Amino acid sequence: MAGRSTGAGKRRPAIEGRENDPENRSPTGATERQLCPRNRSPHMTTIDVEGMSCTGCEDNVTDALGELPGVESASADHEAGTATVEGDVDVDAVVAAIEDAGYEASA
Repeated sequence: MAGRSTGAGKRRPAIEGRENDPENRSPTGATERQLCPRNRSPHMTTIDVEGMSCTGCEDNVTDALGELPGVESASADHEAGTATVEGDVDVDAVVAAIEDAGYEASA
């Protein structure tokens, strides 16, 4: 397949006005998320949660976390006092979602 271009090496320029868009690419081809992974965890994040006392509380926390962009799965354990999120999430948003659900949270 000589002479056939695969498109590898082509870089899309950054789109003006989308500087905060994670899919916006720099002139080097890296996304904003790759350049500035501030407060992002691409895998699993565990947060300490105070105030959960039953499985209903676990459901409240899990439901709140499931609404966040980038969450692939979420779980909570009232006995351990933790919530775990899998996916590409903003840790500050995870803490805020738990607090908005009525519990104390810390990363």
